[in-house]
Formats: sequence, structure tokens, C-alpha cells
Amino acid sequence: MNLYLLLVVISALCLGLQFEPLHSLSQWQRGDILAGQWWRILTGNFTHTNFAHLAMNLLGLWVISSIFRPKTQALLRALLVASLAVGIGNLATSMNIYVGLSGALHGLFGYFALLEALSGRRSSWLLVTGLIAKIVWEHLFGASETTSAMIHARVAIESHLAGALSGLALALLERLMAHQRQSNTNKNA
Repeated sequence: MNLYLLLVVISALCLGLQFEPLHSLSQWQRGDILAGQWWRILTGNFTHTNFAHLAMNLLGLWVISSIFRPKTQALLRALLVASLAVGIGNLATSMNIYVGLSGALHGLFGYFALLEALSGRRSSWLLVTGLIAKIVWEHLFGASETTSAMIHARVAIESHLAGALSGLALALLERLMAHQRQSNTNKNA
């Protein structure tokens, strides 16, 4: 599948989840998840509080994809891992409701930036450092009040942390696995 086709599909999915009854059925809601509605762990990432929130997050997805130009499978894999990590990570917080792609976007950004940095692109270490600084800033000083007002909700900085950690961890894991495969190939040669 073409990268831009995947982005269109994800965008259409997010748009469709803005409308009832899908919106109510897809939100991350602690009580419903604990009652067995496990799909909400994933789907909560793809619905949003309002159309401004949706537009901001989809713009972020498209910009990240434009910056890093990932392979389609890499984008899909990282998006699913980060979305699941955010959905599961939210269970460790006091959060009761969560919607939005921003946590997963932090994961995507961290994943692609760290992969580039580990592959020798030194300037990408600035991106990794910037992501970490943003997460630390949010936890020390809080998220932007302007963003909260725009999305009509509290910015879920816990989800940003879970997403970023999952993306960074996935990049490290993939790099270690590639190194291990290379070592095994060299030993067998």
C-alpha cells in the first residue's frame, strides 16, 4: 500500500469516528475497558474531542510522514504499537476518558527520529532531544492552555509520555534486533 493511501485511510477512519454512534463506541473509557470493551484501548486514539482536535492531530500525522518519509509498513507498525502503548499506559493513570492521536504521534516522532539518529544522521539527535525536552516541560510546567482551549479538554500529557516511550523503545528494539541479525550473519559467513 502506498504511504499516502495509508494516510488517507487513517484520516478517513478518524473522521468517521467523529460521528455518533461510532464516537461513543470508540472513546477510551476506563470503565468500559474494564468491563470488557478492549477495542477502546486502540480506538480511543483515533477519535477526537472536536474537529479542531482532529485537524490538529491529522496535520501532525501528515507532517511527521512528510518529514521522515517512512515505508508504509513501518508507519503502520509504529502507529499500532504507539496506539496500544498509549491505550494500555492510560490504564496506569487516573484518567477516565481519553481521545486523540497525539500520544501516538509522539510515539511516531520518537520512533522515526531515533531510528535516523541511530543510523548515523547526527542532526536527528536534536529531534530526539527536542521530544524529550517537550515531555519533560509538559510534566514540569503543564501543557499549553491554548491547546486545551482549542480541543475543549485537558491535554493528556501522560499519553504523550507513553507514546514517546513506546516509539523510542520500538526504535531501540528494532536496532538491537538488526544488529543481532548482522552479528549472526557474520558468524555464519
